[in-house]
Order: sequence, then C-alpha cells, then structure tokens
Amino acid sequence: MSPSKGLHMFNIVSKSIQWGNETLTLETGKIARQADGSVIATYGETSVMANVTFAKEAKSEQDFFPLTVHYQEKYYASGKVPGGFFKREARPSEKETLTARLIDRPIRPLFVEGFKNDVLVMCTVLSHDLVNDPDTVAMIAASAALTLSGAPFRGPIAGCRVGYSNGKYILNPAIDDMQNLRLNPEQRLDLVVAGTQSAVMMVESEAYELTESEMLGAVTFAHEQIQPVINLIIELAEEAANEPFEFQPPDTSELVNVIKAAGEEELRKAYANQNKQERVAAQNAAREHILESLTEDQRQDVNVSGVIKKVEAAILRDNVIATGKRIDGRDTTTVRPIECETGLLARAHGSALFTRGETQGLVVTTLGTGDDEQFIDALHGTYKSNFLLHYNFPPYSVGETGRVGPPGRREVGHGKLAWRALQAVLPAQTDFPYTVRVVSEITESNGSSSMASVCGGSLSMMDAGVPLKAAVAGVAMGLILEDDGSYAILTDILGDEDHLGDMDFKVAGTENGITSLQMDIKVAGITPEIMEKALTQAKEGRLHILGEMSKALSQANDFSVHAPRIETLNIPTTKIRDVIGSGGKVIREIVEVSGAKVDVNDEGVIKVASSNAEAIQKALKMIHDIVDEPEPGKIYKGRVARVMDFGAFVTFFGKRDGLVHVSQIENRRVNHPSDVLSEGQEVWVKLLGFDDRGKVRLSMKVVDQKSGKEIPRHK
Repeated sequence: MSPSKGLHMFNIVSKSIQWGNETLTLETGKIARQADGSVIATYGETSVMANVTFAKEAKSEQDFFPLTVHYQEKYYASGKVPGGFFKREARPSEKETLTARLIDRPIRPLFVEGFKNDVLVMCTVLSHDLVNDPDTVAMIAASAALTLSGAPFRGPIAGCRVGYSNGKYILNPAIDDMQNLRLNPEQRLDLVVAGTQSAVMMVESEAYELTESEMLGAVTFAHEQIQPVINLIIELAEEAANEPFEFQPPDTSELVNVIKAAGEEELRKAYANQNKQERVAAQNAAREHILESLTEDQRQDVNVSGVIKKVEAAILRDNVIATGKRIDGRDTTTVRPIECETGLLARAHGSALFTRGETQGLVVTTLGTGDDEQFIDALHGTYKSNFLLHYNFPPYSVGETGRVGPPGRREVGHGKLAWRALQAVLPAQTDFPYTVRVVSEITESNGSSSMASVCGGSLSMMDAGVPLKAAVAGVAMGLILEDDGSYAILTDILGDEDHLGDMDFKVAGTENGITSLQMDIKVAGITPEIMEKALTQAKEGRLHILGEMSKALSQANDFSVHAPRIETLNIPTTKIRDVIGSGGKVIREIVEVSGAKVDVNDEGVIKVASSNAEAIQKALKMIHDIVDEPEPGKIYKGRVARVMDFGAFVTFFGKRDGLVHVSQIENRRVNHPSDVLSEGQEVWVKLLGFDDRGKVRLSMKVVDQKSGKEIPRHK
C-alpha cells in the first residue's frame, strides 16, 4: 500500500459557536482516525484532544462496566519543559486525577444499562492559552468523541465553569480569577456543572458561604449555558458520527424472577437488621443461598451479580418510599448520632475524633512554616500552597483486607472535596503565616467519610489554634427516584444507600452558607425542584451537625506547646540583600546561632519560626541589628573594639561601630584612651550624630556608666 493511501477516506468536519467571551470549535477527521471517535475541542487558544475506543465484545465472565478515563496535561501545551530528573511527564498530577474523575462521573451513568465492553477515553491537552482551563474543554471533547464513536452512550453532555462576583454569575471565568479564591475576595464561587439537554448530571464546587438560593441559581445558570454546546455536538454528530454499535441489552427478567424466588425473603430480613456488621453478614449469607439455588448455567451468567444488586436496590427503595423508614430505622431527615472529641494526641498540634453512626475519622492538624509549603508545577505556572488536606481510606475501616499503597483516585477526590469545603474559612496568610496540613484517617466507614473529614478537619484545626472564620460541617444526601416520579431525599446516607440509590449529594458549609457542593447522579439527571429540596434538607442537617460539634469545641484553642511560633517582620526591600548576605552567609549564621527558621520573600516579609520563644527573639534581634538604623540621641550598650591614640572605636549597634573621641570619654582630661579603656570592655554610649563623611560620633561622658542613664546637665 502506498504511504498516501487512505488519507482521504475521512472527511474533516468542524463546527464552531461563540460561547461566552471565546469561540468554541469542535473538529474531527484530521487526527487519530483509527479511534472510534476523535475530537479536538478548542476554546480560545486552549485545545484538548479526546479519543474514544471501545471493545466490540465484552470479556467473558465480566460482570461490571470497565470504563477508563484518562486526562493528560502535556507541558509542551504551554511551552514548558517538565521539571524533575527525567524531564518527561510521569505519574498523573492531582489536577489530572481530579479532572479524569470530573469527566468520568457524568458520562458513566449515560451508557446503556448492561453494556460491559471495555471503553477507553483519553483526553490530551495540546495547547493551553493560560486563560481558559482545559478541564471543561476536555469534558466537552470527551462527550463529542463518545457521541461520534457509535458506542451505546445516551449523551451528549457538556460542562462549564461558573464564577459569582458582585451578585452576577460569570461563564467560564479566567484561570487567574479562580486560582485562589482566598486571594480574590470579589470572586465567591468556582463551580463546574455537567449535564444533558434535560437535566444536571454532576456538580463540583468550592464557594465562599453562598446561600442555598445563590448556589441553586448558579447550577441553573450553568445548565442553561451548556445547551448551545450540546446542540453543537449534535450538529457535529449529524455529519460525522459512526453507525451506532449494535448492542441489545440482555433480558434479565427471567433471572430476576428466579433470584427473587430463591432469596428475596432472606434479603429482606438481612436489610431489616440495623447493625451494619450483622446486616453485611446476613446479606452475604443470603447471596450465597441464592447462588446455591441457581443452576450451573445460571451461576455462570455474567448478569447474576447485577441482578442480585437490582433486587437488593428494589428492597431498599420500596421500604423507604412505602414506609419512610430506612435500613437503620431512621426517617429520611434524621442525622445519625454524633460524638466529637478533640485533643486526643499528645504530640500532635491539633487532633479530633469525629464519629457519626458507623463512620469515623481521626483527623490531625500539623502547623508548619514557609519551608513546608507545597510547590505545584502546573501548566499555567508554578505556585505554592500553604493548605494541604490528605485523606486516607485503609481497608480495615470497612472490616476488609486489601491493597495498601499510594492514594488512589477516590482518596485524592475525597481529600480535595474536604479541602474545598474548608479553604473558605481559613484566615488570611498575612494574619496567620503558617502552612497547615490536615490528615484524615478514616478508621470506620459506613457512608459519607469525606464529610466526616470536613467536620473532623474543622475541629482539628481549631484544636491546633487555627483562627477559622467559622466552623464547617458537611452532610451527604441521597435520593430514591422512582419511575412514577415519586421520590425520597435522604439525609446523612449510609453506604448501602449510596450504592443502591440514585444520587450522592454532598453539601458542606458554615451557619452562614455553603462552602462546597458536590453532586453525582446515577440516573438521567434530577429536576430543579428536587435539587432545591435537597439543598434545604441539607442545610437543616448541616446546622444540626454544627450544633453537635460546638459541644466539643466552638472556637480556636491556644497553640500547642509543640507547634512552631511564627513572628513576621517587614523590612525595606533594599535591606533584603543585607539579611541574606553573599551566598546566604548571613541568614545561615542567624539560623545557626538562634536555632530558629528564617524565611525572606521578595517583598521584604521575614518569617521567623521556632517552638522556642527565646530562639525567635534572638533571631529577631540579629535581624534588627542588621536592618535597623541607629537613632541620634539614643543610648546604646557597646563593646570597645579598638583603642587608638585619638579615642576608641565602640561596636554598639549590631556590628556597627563608631568613634568615642578622647574628649568624649570622661568629664576630665584623659591623657590616653588606654588609661581608661581596654579592648572588649563593655561601655554605655550616646549617639551624638554623624559627621560630614557619615562617620558615627559617640560619647561616653554624658552617660552614667553604671546605670546606663544620661547624666543631667547642670545649669
């Protein structure tokens, strides 16, 4: 075959619209033509390529949907060379992991039920204009590529980012406006929404105490703004889509009847047990009994586990809709019993144990200095973060064995959700110049461990003495939505209610408003009416939890004796070089002599940190000696450095010295300075001023050498 054969088999199709302040273009047919679907989405000068491939047959005995989403940021996209020793992109960054989850969450529920073929979605950032965030562009590209691929995908979806400033919603605000909301008081919201033509599928946000109505308005605004993008994808698909893949959902109705007959009664008894461990044991026994009752062919059916789950979901859902009672006996609005304890760990700077029902988090806060800030190397530049939150979910928390290793996508995502919820109440760095690291160790889990991390994180930071603007609590809401339109919203969901329900809706905030909202929908979206009710019900739950938390701690404690103290000092920028010294010699000497950590930034802000107050004061004195200027008329204690024929040089202000002329040593004639003074002798001197050449003039005779006080003049 000649090299050019096949190059013209594909039509290049491009569609564009004006969307917000930029042009959005979707193009297919030029690149990656062997993929089932390939689209390059360009917004401004930010371009993301999404490629979709899917297996044409499911693997035998595969009983789950193997969707994999990857999002990759290539440094060449912004004209950068990667850092590190190998100088190439390595493992996914936190941003890449979170964006992959952001794309996965709204598209996963839209594949036809029963489809179990491997699907791979790869999004690659090709160009970044440093203005438009590639994450929502990648989501649009992925949706378009899936729509073109022919896979049984009930899309398309689209997504956008929304800001909220001066009472107005902003479509796709610039990256600089959203980089750090704490540094931009006018910008109160960073919200990403994904949805179909008819409903919202996913919400992710961080906010500055927005009201429920303001947050609902933002979601509604976003859903309206994505409609032109969805229409653009449909237009592209009308010209460039592959033929739909022939897939017939398996008919499991007979298997459902067999499984119901074999074990529905036992499953209902299992779900009537209000203790989680006993309920899980009964559920497992019921499932084993069902499998034993099936024929060999039925047991080999890849749909068995899914059908059992469907039967379990129907049991749980029927009970709630019919009786208003849940697995553990609660009604739909009651929060599980809460216990809070602070100050558990003797050496930690701050600690809290937050227990809600069978979900528990041990949350620990550590205070550090500027040296502990995290450097983040992003496409749009390198920046520092002084607030870190890490979430760990060990297998023992659910009574299981399993892999223990680096944090997975779920742990990264849950940690970032808790980070978003708490960042809004942190004090300004100018008021509290510490690096704050919060670690949430989930020690028990039965639903909503990320919200336990929020509650425990708030308590733990207050226990460490962090002056939060307000306490923050979080609650996870669930939804059961039936085909006839009836529904129930559940406050503080259990693990089973999460797995078998239709929505995971997490809301965190203070008494005054919402600081974070995350929503994932497992059905084809929810209506504004349901969302409004869920927000109202979540507020009631949040306020209840805040009340329980206040019983343990309602304001910041005193600092732990083990936490570093930080003092700040502002010096003229012209003095920075003097403090640092040639090759850092001076600042190293200050650190070695005082025992304190010293950090100087380009604005002349010096941070001195140590758990020892004396070390801080020693370092501050050394710095003052370097940067301060002596004041004429003031008295200083000094040390004789050199004795000359005409007087003595005295070191009196740090390392600065001046001349005490022989006529200024005593109130009598002195034949030679050595008759009175010797090198190393401590003396009191008054700064008389500076001569025409800038030399320092000192006097001893006007100061009482015993008391250090000025001798009064006699009239």
